[in-house]
Amino acid sequence: MGSNGEQPPKPWVQTPLIRSAALSLEAGCNIYLKLETLQPSGSFKSRGIGNLMSKALLSHPASKPVHFYCSSGGNAGLACVTAATALHRPATIVVPMSTSALMVQKLKALGADVVQHGMHWSEADAFLREHLLARDEGGVYVPPFDHGDLWEGHSSLVDEVEVQMRGLGKEYDGIVCSVGGGGLFAGVMQGLERHGRLRGGKRGEVRVLVMETEGADSLNFSLREGELRRLDAITSIATSLGAAQVARKAYEWGQRPEVQSCVFSDAEAAMACVKFADDERIVVESACGVSIAPAYNDTLHTLLYPELSDEEFADINVVIVVCGGSNVTLKVLEGYKEKYGRDERVVTKFHSRRLGTREKMPMKARKHSGHVELEDEPPCDETKLPKKPAIGMMEKVEVDKQVHEFGKVVEV
Repeated sequence: MGSNGEQPPKPWVQTPLIRSAALSLEAGCNIYLKLETLQPSGSFKSRGIGNLMSKALLSHPASKPVHFYCSSGGNAGLACVTAATALHRPATIVVPMSTSALMVQKLKALGADVVQHGMHWSEADAFLREHLLARDEGGVYVPPFDHGDLWEGHSSLVDEVEVQMRGLGKEYDGIVCSVGGGGLFAGVMQGLERHGRLRGGKRGEVRVLVMETEGADSLNFSLREGELRRLDAITSIATSLGAAQVARKAYEWGQRPEVQSCVFSDAEAAMACVKFADDERIVVESACGVSIAPAYNDTLHTLLYPELSDEEFADINVVIVVCGGSNVTLKVLEGYKEKYGRDERVVTKFHSRRLGTREKMPMKARKHSGHVELEDEPPCDETKLPKKPAIGMMEKVEVDKQVHEFGKVVEV
């Protein structure tokens, strides 16, 4: 493989699209799950990172053997090493000292050369670039979210959805996905544009709901400020969403009229993970749970199609991207249940339609620059309201406690 043009194997797989009876009943419309948890690395990142690495092999001179480098102890690192294994190439993953021993062990077990350096990601990344990549002529840097080849790979998800929904004899009206650095979101939008699914396209418009947790809401923050901005810190338990600044392309896509940006609390994301495990027997991390939460807490209708009646909304088909679960365990879910299961506000929101116990949550919706805003009643001081939804934040005492105990904010 290399400049001879031999096509490398594809290091990701087509994933199933299934209708969820449980979530459809909860949401009040038809919910389809795109199961990216079944990718080789356990997350959607296999698509984009796999595509980037495959293209790198084709463009690299055959005389210089390719060695892949990635600075991530999370889903990007896992995707890099699983793709490298499929492509029969070595991979070095540089992680900060705060990375858990379990994750380091997992990366090594998959075949990665793991180097620990620095107290946080930026120091690990600088070490990778300055001391490892700079000395390797065959070295290829694997970014986590900000690259055109990544977006192209992620857009293949939409290609599959198009075929799979046609196979069911149906159209789809909306897509829900999480946003960290924005790579998945950019890929989804690129795919929708290619298939004529955006406003002004040849086919029916698909609306897109992008979800973040408070404390990891870099896209929503930039959209509220009207310019690409950086968060001061990541304070959410959804560490897989922990990009202080999204890719510029994601910010640009976020301003499209088809896109709604919404922020939920850690508690809502965590309890969605718990309920999803009960309903579908699928374990996901809170970064994924936040995209499932709108189906559980009675907000999906208001966020995507506020102009429709309940009867009209019942005919809508929405695809939720179940983006990954490689960073969570059953023990973590038990921790979520213990910590957030007594949160009266969240428990009230998550009362089940199936049991007939759910009350419609009192809220009002209004438009602002193409984005829906939700406000819980009773009304609060309008001058202090964000321009887009921002509910809940991880308390500082909990952040300090986790940093002291684990060296970082972790999902516990």
